[in-house]
Amino acid sequence: MIKILFVCLGNICRSPMAEFICRDMLEKRGLSHKIACASAATSDEEAGNPVYPPARRKLKEMGIDCALKRAVQLTRGDYDRYDLLIGMEARNVSAMKRICGGDPENKIHRLLDGAPHPRDIADPWYTGDFDAACRDITEGCARLIDRLAEGRAAY
Repeated sequence: MIKILFVCLGNICRSPMAEFICRDMLEKRGLSHKIACASAATSDEEAGNPVYPPARRKLKEMGIDCALKRAVQLTRGDYDRYDLLIGMEARNVSAMKRICGGDPENKIHRLLDGAPHPRDIADPWYTGDFDAACRDITEGCARLIDRLAEGRAAY
């Protein structure tokens, strides 16, 4: 089984949105027995908190329930537990590498590194634009799942 960990700053907006959007896509495509995902934060500021209400509402609009999710912080041991650690922006990637003690196996990437126009996913906590974040996350998750399902390298 391929294990993916999505990571953002607080684990209350982008990374849980990625976790639950990806899970939904995997379930709908019949791939949840081959690929699993979770999410975490680079900071401990939100540890234990639920998904931020606007992110939760956006997922609910998509028919996705994330009510039981609570924010957790990335640990060094997560590098060994997961096959891919996917950050939402370059700052996440830098923090992930610091927390994990580097990236000797090339497991750490941004979600949209594999897109035709690689870019960060803007933090809706600051922008207020949960629709844009959701579109970018959906695009990144779909591309990631497509590559993994075809047996290709994720990035």
